[in-house]
Amino acid sequence: MRLRKKRVKPMQINDITIIDDSKLKKAITAAALGNAMEWFDFGVYGFVAFALGQVFFPGADPGIQMIAALATFSVPFLVRPLGGLFFGALGDKFGRQKVLSVTIIIMSVSTFCIGLIPGYATIGIWAPILLLLAKLAQGFSVGGEYTGAAIFVAEYSPDRKRGFLGSWLDFGSIAGFILGAGVVVLISSIVGEANFLEWGWRIPFFIAAPLGLIGIYLRHALEETPTFQQHVDKIDSDSRKDIAEPPRVSFREILTKQWKPLIVCVGMVIATNVTYYMLLTYMPSYLSHSLHYSEDHGVLIIIAIMVGMLFVQPFMGLLSDRFGRKPFILIGSVGLFILAIPCFILINSGVVGLIFAGLLILAVLLNCFIGVMASTLPAMFPTHIRYSALAIAFNVSVLIAGLTPTIAAWLVESTGNLYMPAYYLMVVAVIGLVTGVFMKETANRPLKGATPAASDRAEAKEILQEHHDNIEQKIEDIDTQIAELQAKRKNLIDQHPEING
Repeated sequence: MRLRKKRVKPMQINDITIIDDSKLKKAITAAALGNAMEWFDFGVYGFVAFALGQVFFPGADPGIQMIAALATFSVPFLVRPLGGLFFGALGDKFGRQKVLSVTIIIMSVSTFCIGLIPGYATIGIWAPILLLLAKLAQGFSVGGEYTGAAIFVAEYSPDRKRGFLGSWLDFGSIAGFILGAGVVVLISSIVGEANFLEWGWRIPFFIAAPLGLIGIYLRHALEETPTFQQHVDKIDSDSRKDIAEPPRVSFREILTKQWKPLIVCVGMVIATNVTYYMLLTYMPSYLSHSLHYSEDHGVLIIIAIMVGMLFVQPFMGLLSDRFGRKPFILIGSVGLFILAIPCFILINSGVVGLIFAGLLILAVLLNCFIGVMASTLPAMFPTHIRYSALAIAFNVSVLIAGLTPTIAAWLVESTGNLYMPAYYLMVVAVIGLVTGVFMKETANRPLKGATPAASDRAEAKEILQEHHDNIEQKIEDIDTQIAELQAKRKNLIDQHPEING
């Protein structure tokens, strides 16, 4: 019985999506701004944790105040998976653009509200409760923010530039941190420490309102991503042909059919975000509380480090388009494991230059991770479940990573060992290394479930030619294998004539 071969239509130039450059720039700007808004709050919160501890948890030991303030920062990570499930499902059903418009509204309003909450001296226990509620609202919205923004940029980017363009998303993260830290330092220096503790700490949170309005305007004006629009058009086309609409993908199906990329995604996000929170959220508190530097002194060092990271970030993404994503995950993991303790020896030295050098090394290793994360994660999952699957994996991972400042502060306080954060990073480095070994390379390849994407028609022709060359090479390989099998068959028949016929 002969099997009927299904004829596959050869790829044509019109099968390759040409990305509109102006729309691409708007998409990256809108996504990066929303991410900057998210990390502006995280940066502000980390840098004013000492003030929040005194305002919302007065009467406690300074160490307990710090841990309580950082715990309030970490608790919202518990609801991020719920936000991810909620917004991920909406994003796969209604589109990426609509969901991202909603998340930035919730995020900006909740951040603004933190600045309005009276202190413990005014309303008692309701002060920390309201602070926690505002942070929970942030956590819920952020559950769909980063994953949606990463998907949005990835689905808008040409295949050959996805690493470089995706790196601008975390460029926004770092810029948001710098803005948050800079605002804290500026306000603190202008109003003085006493006034900052009394009311000055509120001003950075009020800045969230105008930033949010700009982000809402930019995102509302965006069109849906070409990749998701292709997915919608295909469903509509199938429906017109009286073909039943594909079954709705359940979370159970995601967990059973996508478990391998889910695990890789979890490992990568844990390695990246633990390092991120350790360096950019916990270290200002570590420098001021554990090493007894002045608040401004420690913050200025971190700001200088982050400015340096801004220049390195796009460069990492650009290189990943040429050499692949895997090498950077492996280099970052190995480097973190080997250099974590030496870096903390430098940080604990008491010499400003050496402190800066230790933090700078950690920052470059962090750039290895975040330089490729936004381009790597969306490429692990197919279009129709990309938002849901990535939201699950990312936010479960961030739930673990978000506890980093609290756990690090508790470990140092309980043991008195200033090197506990370094040991913490070494454990994370092992997770990153295992992840790098098992992850599949995604650079310069179309997203799963999507057609190839190019910057212009000339690049599309190159992609088409490469596609045809690959097919011809595969045909040659198959012909070679057939010839080898025929030669083996002939030799076997020559040696055993009785088996012929």
